[in-house]
Amino acid sequence: MRILLVSPVFHGYWSAFAAALEKLGHDVVVHRYDASTRRVRVSNALGYRLGAGAARRARTAMTAEAVRALRETKPDAVVVVKGDALELEWWQALAASGARSAVWLYDELARMDYAAEALSGVGAVFSYSPLDVAELRSQGVEAQLLPDGFDSLTGFTPRRSAAVSFIGARYPERERLLGMLSAAGEPVEAFGREWSRHPWDVLRTQRWSGAGFPAHRDVSRPAYFGAMAGSLATLNIHGDGHDGFSMRTFEAPGVGALQLIDRADVAQHYEVGSETLVFESDEELLDHVRRARTDPKWANGIREAGRRRTLAEHTLVHRMQKVAGSWA
Repeated sequence: MRILLVSPVFHGYWSAFAAALEKLGHDVVVHRYDASTRRVRVSNALGYRLGAGAARRARTAMTAEAVRALRETKPDAVVVVKGDALELEWWQALAASGARSAVWLYDELARMDYAAEALSGVGAVFSYSPLDVAELRSQGVEAQLLPDGFDSLTGFTPRRSAAVSFIGARYPERERLLGMLSAAGEPVEAFGREWSRHPWDVLRTQRWSGAGFPAHRDVSRPAYFGAMAGSLATLNIHGDGHDGFSMRTFEAPGVGALQLIDRADVAQHYEVGSETLVFESDEELLDHVRRARTDPKWANGIREAGRRRTLAEHTLVHRMQKVAGSWA
């Protein structure tokens, strides 16, 4: 099919979604709704800095560009990733186009801004959140669970490091756990603009103080795949407020990293203890790290098993196959 993929820029995942659909044999046209033209990029940037009025104008500009892309592309099907920044005009145009449609929500509804009527006319709605699937169904939306996945089509080179790595935003619990490991004598390193001490990153995040351990700037997906794969182990810290599993849950084992995750319910996707490791306390996390350092055979067995499971069940190709299958 000719598929129009309408996605935010967000860490370049749009390219992974497009590649997965192409791997399945589809012809894909990508519209990045929050960076499609200079006018939209400027409106979007200003909208988040100048208040509600500017934000509404940014949404209107994004919506108009998305509708234009829909009319110019004339797709057989449309996949919308997230899409909450698009106004009702977009959803009406999508319904009127006659194209098959699907929406994939990789974030909780509580952190998005969706009008109920926006999703009511979509052919298929997927969410990574079991609670949101239940909520949408209670509203009459035929939602289905679709977890995040691993971009198996992007190559990477392991970056060898004796440290425990973390890639992601700088939240208090994440900083605390990394600091705990560092204070216990275990090397750690974090990647992301909120951790970085680069002057530009400090200025734009206003994070004036460092975390007290090595930190790096934002890196590309191939680079952070390599950082996870080559590190002693990699942390995946969800904390409170998430019932869906992040992309990192599948990316870490997918690249052959030793994943240390704070969610025991990851057992629905991986065998805990043989394909990934769960920690429920500081002491358990520290024990995992120290055993990984002293027993590499044990750690490598978990790495290899996690990668096998991911490639067999949890890639973005698997996820997009389910999306496309909803139109069969």
